[in-house]
Amino acid sequence: MAEDGQYRFDCVMLIDDNEVDTMINQKLLENDKFARHIYTYTSGKGALEFFKNIDRNKGFPAELTPEVVFLDINMPIMNGFAFIDALNKLSDRITKGLKILLLTQSDSPQDMQQAKKSKIVVDYLVKPLNPAMLKQIKV
Repeated sequence: MAEDGQYRFDCVMLIDDNEVDTMINQKLLENDKFARHIYTYTSGKGALEFFKNIDRNKGFPAELTPEVVFLDINMPIMNGFAFIDALNKLSDRITKGLKILLLTQSDSPQDMQQAKKSKIVVDYLVKPLNPAMLKQIKV
């Protein structure tokens, strides 16, 4: 968590295969001063590789390790739930304290139920992300 009070977090990550959504959400986060560093990925697979590299590199700076991940559910190759399952197989150094906010167009009760089963998922947000939603996020 950012300590200077200007930013809520040092580092967050956006994972969404829709590049327009990612660009808009990144601008929202920047304007809100939600995080000092914002990583963006268009696939769960690419983001997972990033986390695996952090896990292997014990000297990776903590302030550059994502604290919050905004994660889309419906993505090709690796959907959001498969990403969460794979992420949970990494060391506690990666998952301890990490919070996932599912940010999706899905209002499916099945998806919401599956999200509740994961200890790492702290909220389920239905797109589009907006400034009011950012203000209400408690992680």
